Amino acid sequence: QVQLVESGGGLVQPGGSLRLSCAASGSIFKISAMGWYRQAPGKEREFVAYISSGGSTNYADSVKGRFTISRDNAKSTVSLQMNNLKPEDTAVYYCHFLGLSSWGQGTQVTVSS
Repeated sequence: QVQLVESGGGLVQPGGSLRLSCAASGSIFKISAMGWYRQAPGKEREFVAYISSGGSTNYADSVKGRFTISRDNAKSTVSLQMNNLKPEDTAVYYCHFLGLSSWGQGTQVTVSS
């Protein structure tokens, strides 16, 4: 079916930036919507950003103006550029392949001074 591998997480100070990437296997990536979700300890997994197969996007209110989702269908990758990071952005970030309801293993993002 599909395998998703996230990368790019790490430790960053408030106000800093990170770029997350998700590499997907399979030939159907280009026709599937993709999303980024995150989950912090003690909280439910929450929606962060969405991108359709055609490139239309949607964002959670908490990240609008700070995060940008993009995709490269030729390389079967989806990225999340995160700017002006805040401590409340600390979470494990997951890549979601909507066409098959598949999830990656997650990558840790920690925003702390």
